[in-house]
Amino acid sequence: MTETATTRDLLERLEAYYDTVPRNTVLPEDFGSLTLFLQDGDGWPFYARPTRGHTARPTVGDVAAVRLRQRELGLPEAFEWVHETTPGLRDVALRAGLNVHAHPIMVLDEAAFRRVTRPRSEEVEVRRVEHDALDLARVQSVPVVAFSEPGTAIGLGGPELRDAAAPGQRPETLRYIGERMRTGRTVTYAAYTDKGPVAVGSHQPRGRVTEVVAIGTLPSARRRGLAAAVTWALVVDALDAGMDLVFLSAGDGDVARVYGRLGFHRIATAMIAEPFA
Repeated sequence: MTETATTRDLLERLEAYYDTVPRNTVLPEDFGSLTLFLQDGDGWPFYARPTRGHTARPTVGDVAAVRLRQRELGLPEAFEWVHETTPGLRDVALRAGLNVHAHPIMVLDEAAFRRVTRPRSEEVEVRRVEHDALDLARVQSVPVVAFSEPGTAIGLGGPELRDAAAPGQRPETLRYIGERMRTGRTVTYAAYTDKGPVAVGSHQPRGRVTEVVAIGTLPSARRRGLAAAVTWALVVDALDAGMDLVFLSAGDGDVARVYGRLGFHRIATAMIAEPFA
């Protein structure tokens, strides 16, 4: 990809967003070229990222120091970065013995989005999930089942597995998620059928930038346009709220094509490094 002034500006805004999201709620730990963000209370653990504005390149030693600290705290040994911003970190992570995988970062072209016909699916209602929804545990269990069978192919996981997973949702985590929803830090939409929520996704606004995250459809309900319908609702919500940069990371090329049909286009590459399973 040839980097233009517009691309550089977008990459800088993405870096600012990635740095801001965890800083709103957790204290970072400084490792020089890397910054480790800790767990957000009863919520999810964050990651280590290249320190914004730091001039030194991350080294294998830096990665090892962060991993040691993550182990001490019982946190996942996870690193995330934008390849186009920190290209050398990929080789460093590989030399450190981590498994590295890449995902397309896609930015919304609002004009292209406005030209797309709204995705619709019969017998499905897409609506915003409120912070005090009685079925919040079921809603949060949809991605659990969806991501256990990644990809876009129709699978076996359905409402029964969702409902079996729901009692395992920790009350503390549900309260944490509900509070984020109440304060607008997370906006969640779900597609409902007569069997309850079957597709879910969120966006996380900060300033005028938001990331669409955790789009998941129960495997048994795939190939019905539900992920597209939920994404559509999230984008409309974001634009109505004044967001002027809406982006996401696609799981793979097949998923990226779904988002491409909604007006998203690839601008960069999100890198994730973690230990081999």
